Amino acid sequence: MSDRLTQTLGQPFITENRPGGGGMIATALAARAAPDGYTVLFSQASPSVISPNFQAVSYDTQKDFAPVTQLVSSGLVFVVRPGIEARTVPELVELAKRAKPELTFGSIGPASTTHLAGELLMLKSSVKLLHVPYTGSTQPITDMLAGRLDMGFWNVGAVMPFIQSGQLRPLAVTSAKRSSRLPELPAMAEFYPGFEVNSWYGVMVPSATPQLIIDRLYQAFIEALKQPENVARLKENGLEIEGTTPDQFRQKIVDDLKLWQGVAQATGIRVT
Repeated sequence: MSDRLTQTLGQPFITENRPGGGGMIATALAARAAPDGYTVLFSQASPSVISPNFQAVSYDTQKDFAPVTQLVSSGLVFVVRPGIEARTVPELVELAKRAKPELTFGSIGPASTTHLAGELLMLKSSVKLLHVPYTGSTQPITDMLAGRLDMGFWNVGAVMPFIQSGQLRPLAVTSAKRSSRLPELPAMAEFYPGFEVNSWYGVMVPSATPQLIIDRLYQAFIEALKQPENVARLKENGLEIEGTTPDQFRQKIVDDLKLWQGVAQATGIRVT
């Protein structure tokens, strides 16, 4: 959206990638930036609301940032390998309760959304699954196709070709409501109220930023978000358009922090 933002704001809008620490390096840098509207944080959910509950971070999401808008969200899709007889989430849970040895689910690593979705399923359904962490999504999906891994929660775009070809069977999505890309699939929340795991992308600024600047940035981002070409590209990549107000985004952050705090306390998961 940089081109549209540059036109709207009359200033060059430059994207500066600061990789490392799962987004925590960039987040910490933005927290210390001058509150003048010239540095904004384009953040994922992971460093903002997940990481603070599972490892030590050098910032406080609620105290150090002022929300501008949650631009988009992206739920995961819960899929099982060929050979798993379950056709619905309740059937899968019943199958898992009887399985010897335990059924397995893969993730891209500890405390990732793909891991925590499985932990949340275990907490909500009282079923026991064996977590198998990987370092990316390619190998676990390959192992599912080969029958070496039973299930997983994955980005829609990563598994859509295998869903369409019938090589993997989708059971549900983890967004609060059904996905526009897979409208026939139920949301996990239809079986377990409060079950919501999604990767959102939003904009924040340092907490001392004046409200007039926050309002101007909000208007500019919403205008860029609504451009037809941007809507098309975002939906192509499996993202749901949100465009929330600053207050709505603040509440989303509060709710997510509370959710993951509960999961952290219930599971004892820590990342060092």
